[in-house]
Amino acid sequence: MASPPGRLTLSVLIPCYNEAATIDRTLDAVAALGARLAADGIGLQIVAVDDCSRDGTWERLSLRAAADPRIRTARHEVNRGKGSAIQTARAEATGDLLVIQDADLEYDPSDIPALIAPIVTGHADAVCGTRFGGAGAHRVLYFYHRMGNGLLTWVSNLFTNLNLTDMEVGYKAFTRDCFRIMHLTRERFGIEPEIVARLSQMGARVYEVPISYYGRTYAEGKKITWRDGIAAFWHILVAAWTGPKQERLIPLTTVDRSQLKSTEVDRSQKK
Repeated sequence: MASPPGRLTLSVLIPCYNEAATIDRTLDAVAALGARLAADGIGLQIVAVDDCSRDGTWERLSLRAAADPRIRTARHEVNRGKGSAIQTARAEATGDLLVIQDADLEYDPSDIPALIAPIVTGHADAVCGTRFGGAGAHRVLYFYHRMGNGLLTWVSNLFTNLNLTDMEVGYKAFTRDCFRIMHLTRERFGIEPEIVARLSQMGARVYEVPISYYGRTYAEGKKITWRDGIAAFWHILVAAWTGPKQERLIPLTTVDRSQLKSTEVDRSQKK
């Protein structure tokens, strides 16, 4: 269902796998944004996809969805990976703006308004967070992860001609049109470099916004491994080879831009 004229809806997409320990706190933190977003004329939808969890995550999601009409859920019958969960969430979402939010709270939902701001003001089609922008809290963790991330980001930028600082970041936001036409095929963590490649190939206007980062250790449940890092090089190459399959993004019309900017007008009138 489309949003009423002059009003936007934000869909927060939450892929979940064995996150029973954090999913309630994640949903609470995202839901708490409702009033803050409403003040700017933005409605909230939460789309959580359980990727065949075995720890009670799905049961928690079902209870929360029954109590909150803003929450929409889906479940995979077999474990298919983060990328597949994001693609399922995309099919369920109806918002004008979309944000990917990890269920483990490594990313702080209070950063979402800043993340979507360049889209709301009509400057961007997509926004990538960056954990290396010098703003917000940043947990100090693995040196080799940071070096690997930097190398992967450099290689990705080489193929995309973008100058991102944190290609692997999970916090990414999009307009509905941008995300709808994105040619996504990667089932696991390869979704991150694929998304970045598709943004470049479709000609999207991409911005970066500094975010906080509350990273987890492997003992605390972190799932991505060095194998995923090695595989990311292959995903970057595949995304480049399959670039011709990506549809170009049609620039926003004047009418579309005025709708995105309407919340800025409303905000200035309230002051």
